[in-house]
Amino acid sequence: MRRVAILTSGGDAPGMNACLRACVRYAIHNDIEMYGVERGYVGLLNNRLERLNTRSVSDIIHRGGTVLKTARCPEFKEKEYILQAADTLKAYGIDSVIVIGGDGSFRGAKDLSDIGGINVVAIPGTIDNDLAYTDYTLGFDTAVNTVMSAMNNLRDTMSSHDRASMLEVMGRKAGDIALYSAVAGGAEYCIIPEVPYDLEEIARSMKQSIKRGKTSNMIVLAEGAGDREEICSKIKEIAGISVKTTTLGHIQRGGAPSMFDRVLAAKMAVRAVDLLLAGKTNRAIGIKNNQIIDMDITEALSMPHGIDENLYEVAHILSLHK
Repeated sequence: MRRVAILTSGGDAPGMNACLRACVRYAIHNDIEMYGVERGYVGLLNNRLERLNTRSVSDIIHRGGTVLKTARCPEFKEKEYILQAADTLKAYGIDSVIVIGGDGSFRGAKDLSDIGGINVVAIPGTIDNDLAYTDYTLGFDTAVNTVMSAMNNLRDTMSSHDRASMLEVMGRKAGDIALYSAVAGGAEYCIIPEVPYDLEEIARSMKQSIKRGKTSNMIVLAEGAGDREEICSKIKEIAGISVKTTTLGHIQRGGAPSMFDRVLAAKMAVRAVDLLLAGKTNRAIGIKNNQIIDMDITEALSMPHGIDENLYEVAHILSLHK
Protein backbone atom coordinates (compact mmCIF):
# COMPACT_ATOMS: atom_id res chain seq x y z
CA MET A 1 0.00 0.00 0.00
CA ARG A 2 1.30 3.46 -0.92
CA ARG A 3 1.93 6.07 1.73
CA VAL A 4 1.41 9.80 1.19
CA ALA A 5 2.05 12.72 3.55
CA ILE A 6 0.11 15.98 3.56
CA LEU A 7 1.03 19.34 5.05
CA THR A 8 -0.17 22.95 5.19
CA SER A 9 2.45 25.67 5.00
CA GLY A 10 2.80 29.44 5.07
CA GLY A 11 -0.16 31.67 5.89
CA ASP A 12 -3.36 29.84 6.81
CA ALA A 13 -6.41 30.17 4.59
CA PRO A 14 -10.07 29.15 4.88
CA GLY A 15 -10.57 25.93 2.94
CA MET A 16 -7.32 24.27 4.02
CA ASN A 17 -9.20 21.95 6.39
CA ALA A 18 -11.81 21.15 3.75
CA CYS A 19 -8.99 20.27 1.36
CA LEU A 20 -7.21 18.14 3.98
CA ARG A 21 -10.43 16.24 4.65
CA ALA A 22 -11.04 15.57 0.96
CA CYS A 23 -7.43 14.50 0.31
CA VAL A 24 -7.41 12.05 3.21
CA ARG A 25 -10.78 10.46 2.47
CA TYR A 26 -10.27 10.21 -1.28
CA ALA A 27 -6.78 8.77 -0.78
CA ILE A 28 -8.01 6.15 1.69
CA HIS A 29 -10.77 5.26 -0.78
CA ASN A 30 -7.95 4.49 -3.22
CA ASP A 31 -6.02 2.30 -0.72
CA ILE A 32 -3.43 4.96 0.19
CA GLU A 33 -2.15 5.41 3.73
CA MET A 34 -2.16 9.08 4.72
CA TYR A 35 0.16 10.83 7.16
CA GLY A 36 -0.35 14.37 8.43
CA VAL A 37 2.68 16.59 8.99
CA GLU A 38 2.37 19.07 11.84
CA ARG A 39 3.43 22.69 11.20
CA GLY A 40 4.41 22.35 7.56
CA TYR A 41 8.03 21.87 6.57
CA VAL A 42 9.08 22.41 10.19
CA GLY A 43 7.27 19.18 11.00
CA LEU A 44 9.27 17.30 8.39
CA LEU A 45 12.50 18.48 10.02
CA ASN A 46 11.24 17.65 13.53
CA ASN A 47 9.71 14.27 12.65
CA ARG A 48 6.15 15.41 13.46
CA LEU A 49 4.17 12.92 11.37
CA GLU A 50 0.99 11.09 12.36
CA ARG A 51 -1.08 8.45 10.61
CA LEU A 52 -4.50 9.80 9.58
CA ASN A 53 -7.78 7.98 9.08
CA THR A 54 -11.25 9.09 8.04
CA ARG A 55 -12.12 9.99 11.62
CA SER A 56 -9.01 12.18 11.90
CA VAL A 57 -10.62 14.66 9.52
CA SER A 58 -14.19 14.52 10.81
CA ASP A 59 -15.93 17.76 11.75
CA ILE A 60 -13.31 20.06 10.19
CA ILE A 61 -14.84 20.98 6.82
CA HIS A 62 -16.44 24.12 8.27
CA ARG A 63 -13.43 25.29 10.25
CA GLY A 64 -11.05 28.03 9.17
CA GLY A 65 -7.31 27.83 9.74
CA THR A 66 -5.64 24.42 9.60
CA VAL A 67 -5.81 21.59 12.12
CA LEU A 68 -2.37 20.46 10.97
CA LYS A 69 -1.02 23.87 12.06
CA THR A 70 1.37 25.88 9.91
CA ALA A 71 4.70 27.66 10.25
CA ARG A 72 7.37 29.43 8.24
CA CYS A 73 10.55 27.42 7.67
CA PRO A 74 13.45 29.53 6.34
CA GLU A 75 15.81 26.54 6.79
CA PHE A 76 14.03 24.76 3.97
CA LYS A 77 15.86 26.94 1.46
CA GLU A 78 19.05 25.00 2.22
CA LYS A 79 19.88 21.66 0.57
CA GLU A 80 20.96 20.08 3.87
CA TYR A 81 17.50 20.47 5.40
CA ILE A 82 15.65 19.46 2.25
CA LEU A 83 17.58 16.17 2.23
CA GLN A 84 16.87 15.76 5.95
CA ALA A 85 13.14 16.13 5.27
CA ALA A 86 13.33 13.60 2.44
CA ASP A 87 15.11 11.13 4.72
CA THR A 88 12.38 11.55 7.33
CA LEU A 89 9.71 10.74 4.76
CA LYS A 90 11.60 7.74 3.43
CA ALA A 91 11.99 6.39 6.96
CA TYR A 92 8.20 6.20 7.11
CA GLY A 93 8.03 4.58 3.68
CA ILE A 94 6.46 7.75 2.24
CA ASP A 95 7.32 8.63 -1.35
CA SER A 96 4.80 11.41 -2.03
CA VAL A 97 3.65 14.66 -0.41
CA ILE A 98 0.65 16.91 -0.95
CA VAL A 99 1.46 20.53 -0.05
CA ILE A 100 -1.28 23.12 0.57
CA GLY A 101 0.01 26.69 0.65
CA GLY A 102 1.19 29.75 -1.29
CA ASP A 103 4.16 30.55 -3.50
CA GLY A 104 6.78 29.94 -0.82
CA SER A 105 5.23 26.57 -0.04
CA PHE A 106 5.25 25.74 -3.75
CA ARG A 107 8.99 26.48 -3.93
CA GLY A 108 9.57 24.18 -0.97
CA ALA A 109 7.59 21.44 -2.70
CA LYS A 110 9.61 21.90 -5.90
CA ASP A 111 12.88 21.59 -3.96
CA LEU A 112 11.60 18.51 -2.16
CA SER A 113 10.96 16.96 -5.57
CA ASP A 114 14.08 18.18 -7.39
CA ILE A 115 16.58 17.69 -4.56
CA GLY A 116 14.95 15.14 -2.28
CA GLY A 117 13.46 12.87 -4.93
CA ILE A 118 9.98 12.96 -3.39
CA ASN A 119 6.85 13.05 -5.56
CA VAL A 120 4.98 16.27 -4.81
CA VAL A 121 1.71 17.89 -5.76
CA ALA A 122 0.92 21.45 -4.63
CA ILE A 123 -2.54 22.91 -3.99
CA PRO A 124 -2.86 26.73 -3.82
CA GLY A 125 -4.05 27.78 -0.37
CA THR A 126 -3.71 31.54 0.19
CA ILE A 127 -6.20 34.37 0.61
CA ASP A 128 -4.03 36.66 -1.54
CA ASN A 129 -4.96 34.99 -4.87
CA ASP A 130 -1.47 35.91 -6.07
CA LEU A 131 -0.59 32.76 -8.04
CA ALA A 132 -1.06 33.76 -11.66
CA TYR A 133 -1.50 30.27 -13.15
CA THR A 134 -4.86 29.75 -11.39
CA ASP A 135 -7.97 31.92 -11.45
CA TYR A 136 -8.62 31.36 -7.76
CA THR A 137 -6.76 30.08 -4.70
CA LEU A 138 -8.32 28.41 -1.67
CA GLY A 139 -9.41 31.01 0.87
CA PHE A 140 -9.68 33.96 -1.49
CA ASP A 141 -13.47 33.83 -1.87
CA THR A 142 -13.98 33.56 1.88
CA ALA A 143 -11.61 36.46 2.56
CA VAL A 144 -13.45 38.71 0.11
CA ASN A 145 -16.77 37.83 1.77
CA THR A 146 -15.25 38.79 5.12
CA VAL A 147 -14.19 42.15 3.67
CA MET A 148 -17.65 42.73 2.23
CA SER A 149 -19.23 42.14 5.62
CA ALA A 150 -16.90 44.74 7.13
CA MET A 151 -17.73 47.18 4.32
CA ASN A 152 -21.45 46.81 5.03
CA ASN A 153 -20.88 47.63 8.70
CA LEU A 154 -18.67 50.59 7.91
CA ARG A 155 -21.21 52.02 5.47
CA ASP A 156 -23.85 52.08 8.20
CA THR A 157 -21.79 54.24 10.52
CA MET A 158 -20.10 56.47 7.93
CA SER A 159 -23.45 57.24 6.31
CA SER A 160 -24.85 58.16 9.71
CA HIS A 161 -22.03 60.65 10.27
CA ASP A 162 -21.51 61.82 6.65
CA ARG A 163 -17.91 60.61 6.65
CA ALA A 164 -15.37 59.20 4.26
CA SER A 165 -13.83 55.86 5.16
CA MET A 166 -10.77 53.90 4.07
CA LEU A 167 -10.67 50.14 4.52
CA GLU A 168 -7.21 48.60 4.27
CA VAL A 169 -7.22 44.94 3.27
CA MET A 170 -4.57 42.23 2.99
CA GLY A 171 -2.97 40.77 -0.13
CA ARG A 172 0.75 41.52 0.22
CA LYS A 173 1.75 42.84 -3.23
CA ALA A 174 -1.45 41.65 -4.92
CA GLY A 175 -4.61 43.74 -5.18
CA ASP A 176 -7.16 41.00 -5.82
CA ILE A 177 -8.85 41.15 -2.42
CA ALA A 178 -9.17 44.92 -2.71
CA LEU A 179 -10.45 44.87 -6.29
CA TYR A 180 -13.02 42.10 -5.90
CA SER A 181 -14.34 43.45 -2.59
CA ALA A 182 -14.52 46.99 -4.00
CA VAL A 183 -16.67 45.83 -6.90
CA ALA A 184 -18.81 43.50 -4.79
CA GLY A 185 -19.18 46.01 -1.95
CA GLY A 186 -19.79 49.07 -4.10
CA ALA A 187 -16.75 51.05 -2.98
CA GLU A 188 -16.28 54.45 -4.60
CA TYR A 189 -12.50 54.08 -4.92
CA CYS A 190 -10.08 51.17 -5.14
CA ILE A 191 -6.31 51.57 -4.70
CA ILE A 192 -4.18 48.58 -5.69
CA PRO A 193 -0.44 48.11 -6.33
CA GLU A 194 -0.85 46.89 -9.92
CA VAL A 195 -2.37 50.15 -11.22
CA PRO A 196 -0.92 53.67 -10.79
CA TYR A 197 -3.26 56.05 -8.99
CA ASP A 198 -3.54 59.82 -8.74
CA LEU A 199 -4.36 61.05 -5.23
CA GLU A 200 -5.11 64.54 -6.46
CA GLU A 201 -7.71 63.14 -8.85
CA ILE A 202 -9.23 60.98 -6.09
CA ALA A 203 -9.37 63.95 -3.71
CA ARG A 204 -10.98 66.23 -6.32
CA SER A 205 -13.49 63.51 -7.21
CA MET A 206 -14.47 63.09 -3.56
CA LYS A 207 -14.94 66.85 -3.22
CA GLN A 208 -17.13 66.98 -6.32
CA SER A 209 -19.26 64.07 -5.13
CA ILE A 210 -19.93 65.93 -1.88
CA LYS A 211 -21.06 68.97 -3.88
CA ARG A 212 -23.49 66.69 -5.75
CA GLY A 213 -25.00 65.59 -2.45
CA LYS A 214 -23.09 62.39 -1.71
CA THR A 215 -21.98 62.82 1.87
CA SER A 216 -20.02 59.59 2.36
CA ASN A 217 -17.36 57.78 0.34
CA MET A 218 -15.48 54.53 0.77
CA ILE A 219 -11.94 53.77 -0.37
CA VAL A 220 -10.62 50.21 -0.39
CA LEU A 221 -6.84 50.12 -0.11
CA ALA A 222 -4.67 47.08 -0.80
CA GLU A 223 -1.91 46.88 1.82
CA GLY A 224 0.83 46.80 -0.82
CA ALA A 225 -0.38 49.94 -2.61
CA GLY A 226 0.77 52.63 -0.19
CA ASP A 227 0.75 53.96 3.36
CA ARG A 228 -2.81 54.62 4.52
CA GLU A 229 -1.87 57.55 6.77
CA GLU A 230 0.06 59.30 4.01
CA ILE A 231 -2.80 58.79 1.54
CA CYS A 232 -5.40 60.13 3.97
CA SER A 233 -3.18 63.08 4.87
CA LYS A 234 -2.79 63.94 1.17
CA ILE A 235 -6.55 63.78 0.57
CA LYS A 236 -7.18 66.11 3.49
CA GLU A 237 -4.48 68.49 2.25
CA ILE A 238 -5.99 68.66 -1.25
CA ALA A 239 -9.73 68.45 -0.56
CA GLY A 240 -10.09 69.22 3.13
CA ILE A 241 -11.79 65.84 3.69
CA SER A 242 -10.95 63.76 6.76
CA VAL A 243 -10.87 60.04 6.06
CA LYS A 244 -11.40 57.53 8.87
CA THR A 245 -9.23 54.41 8.49
CA THR A 246 -9.94 50.78 9.37
CA THR A 247 -7.43 47.97 8.95
CA LEU A 248 -8.99 44.49 8.96
CA GLY A 249 -5.73 42.59 9.35
CA HIS A 250 -5.76 38.88 10.13
CA ILE A 251 -9.51 38.71 10.61
CA GLN A 252 -9.56 38.13 6.84
CA ARG A 253 -7.77 34.80 7.25
CA GLY A 254 -10.26 33.30 9.67
CA GLY A 255 -13.85 32.16 9.55
CA ALA A 256 -15.78 29.28 8.04
CA PRO A 257 -14.90 28.74 4.36
CA SER A 258 -17.52 29.67 1.79
CA MET A 259 -19.36 27.14 -0.36
CA PHE A 260 -17.08 28.03 -3.27
CA ASP A 261 -13.90 27.38 -1.27
CA ARG A 262 -15.21 24.07 0.11
CA VAL A 263 -16.18 22.74 -3.31
CA LEU A 264 -12.94 23.99 -4.87
CA ALA A 265 -11.01 22.27 -2.07
CA ALA A 266 -12.69 18.94 -2.84
CA LYS A 267 -12.07 19.20 -6.57
CA MET A 268 -8.42 20.11 -6.14
CA ALA A 269 -7.90 17.33 -3.59
CA VAL A 270 -9.22 14.69 -5.99
CA ARG A 271 -6.94 15.91 -8.79
CA ALA A 272 -3.93 15.88 -6.44
CA VAL A 273 -4.48 12.28 -5.37
CA ASP A 274 -5.19 11.16 -8.94
CA LEU A 275 -1.89 12.69 -10.10
CA LEU A 276 0.08 10.84 -7.42
CA LEU A 277 -1.68 7.60 -8.32
CA ALA A 278 -0.55 8.19 -11.90
CA GLY A 279 3.05 8.65 -10.75
CA LYS A 280 3.16 12.38 -11.54
CA THR A 281 5.35 14.77 -9.56
CA ASN A 282 6.19 18.48 -9.36
CA ARG A 283 2.62 19.43 -10.30
CA ALA A 284 0.57 22.47 -9.26
CA ILE A 285 -3.22 22.20 -9.13
CA GLY A 286 -5.38 25.14 -10.22
CA ILE A 287 -8.67 26.22 -11.72
CA LYS A 288 -8.95 27.92 -15.09
CA ASN A 289 -12.24 28.84 -16.79
CA ASN A 290 -14.05 26.77 -14.15
CA GLN A 291 -12.02 23.64 -14.99
CA ILE A 292 -9.52 21.98 -12.65
CA ILE A 293 -6.05 21.99 -14.21
CA ASP A 294 -2.50 21.00 -13.31
CA MET A 295 0.90 22.10 -14.59
CA ASP A 296 4.56 21.94 -13.71
CA ILE A 297 5.29 23.87 -10.52
CA THR A 298 8.23 25.67 -12.13
CA GLU A 299 6.00 26.88 -14.95
CA ALA A 300 3.29 27.91 -12.49
CA LEU A 301 5.71 29.96 -10.38
CA SER A 302 7.23 31.66 -13.43
CA MET A 303 3.97 33.35 -14.40
CA PRO A 304 3.91 37.01 -13.32
CA HIS A 305 0.93 38.07 -11.26
CA GLY A 306 -1.42 40.52 -12.94
CA ILE A 307 -4.78 42.07 -12.19
CA ASP A 308 -8.05 41.44 -13.99
CA GLU A 309 -7.92 44.59 -16.12
CA ASN A 310 -11.51 44.22 -17.34
CA LEU A 311 -12.79 44.03 -13.76
CA TYR A 312 -10.70 47.03 -12.78
CA GLU A 313 -12.21 48.99 -15.67
CA VAL A 314 -15.68 47.97 -14.51
CA ALA A 315 -14.85 49.18 -10.99
CA HIS A 316 -13.67 52.51 -12.42
CA ILE A 317 -16.76 53.00 -14.60
CA LEU A 318 -19.17 52.18 -11.80
CA SER A 319 -17.40 54.60 -9.47
CA LEU A 320 -17.82 57.47 -11.96
CA HIS A 321 -21.57 57.59 -11.33
CA LYS A 322 -21.64 58.10 -7.59
